[in-house]
Amino acid sequence: MQSSNGRARGGGSGSDSSVENHAGHDPAPAETATEGRYEDPWYDALASGWGESAAAGTLGPAAAEPRQEQAGEVADVYLEVQRSAAFQEVRSRYRRFVVPAVAVFFSWYVGYVVTATTAPGFMARPVAGAVNVAMLAGLGQFVSTFLFTWGYTRHARLRRDRAALELRWDTQELTRGARGGAS
Repeated sequence: MQSSNGRARGGGSGSDSSVENHAGHDPAPAETATEGRYEDPWYDALASGWGESAAAGTLGPAAAEPRQEQAGEVADVYLEVQRSAAFQEVRSRYRRFVVPAVAVFFSWYVGYVVTATTAPGFMARPVAGAVNVAMLAGLGQFVSTFLFTWGYTRHARLRRDRAALELRWDTQELTRGARGGAS
């Protein structure tokens, strides 16, 4: 089997095993070059902030001036925003919905599982035709999941999104100022 860079992959017995491939393997031209890159299209797109350094043609951080003081100022901006009353209010609104919702949902789920294991006679009781209590409770789990999802998105839209968006804009303005006006 061929890998994406054209070299044979080992992994089986016989002539395709990795020991035999490495024993008589002539390196590809890209492997012998000092570039340190594979001839593979995935290696052609370098990650942001990374490039080939001028020294020895190895991969490493791009030769750019260190931005330690800017990073410290930006971190201070985020800490300032985290300590702000607006951020604390958004987090408080989030917790006031999520903590009770998780408690109710978890209790409902555990109640369903415990009842199914400890009271199989009750869960097998027919309600209408072939539909029994266990089927209704199981469908209720799905319905409650959708209801909690709907309630969460509604709560986020009505009580948190606008405040979070304002915080985001304020944070971007503050970090832009900390970087010296560059975005």
